[in-house]
Amino acid sequence: MVMAFRFKLIPFVATVLVVALGVQLGNWQSRRAEQKIALQAKMAEGSRAAPVALDGAPVAADAVAYRRVTVSGEFVRGWPVYLDNRPYQGKAGFYLLMPFKISGSTMHVLVARGWLPRDPAVRDKLPSYATPEGPVTVQGVARLNAGHVMQLGTAPPLTPNAIVQNADPLQLAKDSGLTMQPFVVEQDAPARPSGDDAQMVRDWPAPSLGVEKHQGYAFQWYALAAMAVIFFVANGFRRGKTK
Repeated sequence: MVMAFRFKLIPFVATVLVVALGVQLGNWQSRRAEQKIALQAKMAEGSRAAPVALDGAPVAADAVAYRRVTVSGEFVRGWPVYLDNRPYQGKAGFYLLMPFKISGSTMHVLVARGWLPRDPAVRDKLPSYATPEGPVTVQGVARLNAGHVMQLGTAPPLTPNAIVQNADPLQLAKDSGLTMQPFVVEQDAPARPSGDDAQMVRDWPAPSLGVEKHQGYAFQWYALAAMAVIFFVANGFRRGKTK
């Protein structure tokens, strides 16, 4: 029995379009996965490297991202900012951000000092905490930002003691007039030599990279392209057999 293949233009064009779409989207998801894998490697390398000592010189965010850093200076006590909707172990709370003036310069770096619980009865009541006075040394991990949550509408200008959804160093620099480094330091231990800020929780969540998600999406798009080819070929032979 001779197997005949019956070609039709419209199904062929549709198959080509589906295959092209599937391959392009699969390649895009694969590239995203490769970028996330490279970021994972960068984070692991940064955690093993010696801490970077920050001074008053401007530093590009990419140069220190995911690196451990150490910096000496003083907290700007009059400019705390609270990031809302940051739960920890099922409890509502804030992330406390505070500018830190670097010793011997006019440069500041934004420090995420830790997590504080919020009053369940009075939502806008600010938590109490201690801030070290005078020169201290802070250690932590440099991040590109303090994490973002969904926000409706335009973000309001930052003010001292503001409770906001999101904040970044450049926005704080604009609204406060302080000269800021373009990254955030997630403090991971009490400031030295004073340890009076030890009551803050510094169990920072690891960045969610989702490498497996991108790999799964890539497989689905490639599978769609393959199924389109199989469907076109199978139907071509079926039409030829029927004829």
